[in-house]
Amino acid sequence: MRARAGDGRVRPGRLGGLLAAALALAGGGAPAVTSLVPPPGFTARVEEGGRKRDCPALPRPYTGELKFPSKYEGSDAARDDFNPKAYARYKAATAGITEMERQVSAQTAAYLNGGSATALRCALDGLAAWARAGALERPTRDHTGKAVRKWALASFASAYVRLKFSQSRPLDAAPEQVHDIEPWLERLGRQVVDDWRDQPLEKINNHEYWAAWAVMATAVAVDRRDWFDWAVGQYRIAAGQVDRDGFLPNELKRDTRALSYHNYALGPLAMIVAFARANGVDLRGENDGALDRLARRVLAGVDDPRTFEARTGSKQDLKELREASKFAWLEPYCWLNRCEARLSRRVIALRPIKAYRLGGNLTELFAHPS
Repeated sequence: MRARAGDGRVRPGRLGGLLAAALALAGGGAPAVTSLVPPPGFTARVEEGGRKRDCPALPRPYTGELKFPSKYEGSDAARDDFNPKAYARYKAATAGITEMERQVSAQTAAYLNGGSATALRCALDGLAAWARAGALERPTRDHTGKAVRKWALASFASAYVRLKFSQSRPLDAAPEQVHDIEPWLERLGRQVVDDWRDQPLEKINNHEYWAAWAVMATAVAVDRRDWFDWAVGQYRIAAGQVDRDGFLPNELKRDTRALSYHNYALGPLAMIVAFARANGVDLRGENDGALDRLARRVLAGVDDPRTFEARTGSKQDLKELREASKFAWLEPYCWLNRCEARLSRRVIALRPIKAYRLGGNLTELFAHPS
């Protein structure tokens, strides 16, 4: 079974949309396809009155080869043996990309939470500069390079969606930047689809889920219905991988890090379901409620990792589960499912929960949507 991207796109202009609607009302054709939208929290108005903010010196556009060392370099098939020297090289090589992701998210938040015109200009000018340079566009066969591209796209597209759909309409005053940024996001989206499409089931894991989330955010940013459908299809494959006990077989292969990677997979999966729900597609019931089954298995494992140790035969490494950001998926999950009191208290204790690759402050986006 393989996942394939659609070949067409739906971008109805105003005239085309009105014509399709008229045909539908007259019984002369299919109903109009509406433009894609994000969940309500992504449409928040700007809150004025925040402190002034300077624009830092943003990283230069990364136009180099997308080939980076893996932090698991030298590991066996489980890829769970951390290599500190390789990780140091990876961090150094990708520092500019990661800093740009963080800054775009931070400057977007500074604008939306305080009305800083400098922060808005900083985010848009930075993205436009990377777009004009063709940053991150080089083809690559390197697995880590492909991973870095889709993570960066997830950060940039989700931040851009917050600006594009804000009720304050900040992009109306920035047509030149928009002219550069949206085609670039679309080019990156096409690359990410090409990088991660048509994978055999035995290899589909959290990387494909993150690619699907990056493409979902991009689909909404540039109104690509075919990419929305592709991301939904990827989610359905992921949901079909969740077994009756809530485990993901391809993440169990990570041995000592199986629990961490199950948790890591939930971020993009929950965001895909939330964005799909905002567009009238309810994925919560896929494979008998696979998302809920996976979430409950992970939460139970965090409380008592012995269930994962029994399935993998390995003691679980829990170091990567110490930060609140690792549980950012709980905000869209509870928005989708109305979490019970006990889980709600757990989420409240972690707030605010932020993850720049999922849109920034997830508490703002899902716990208190406008």
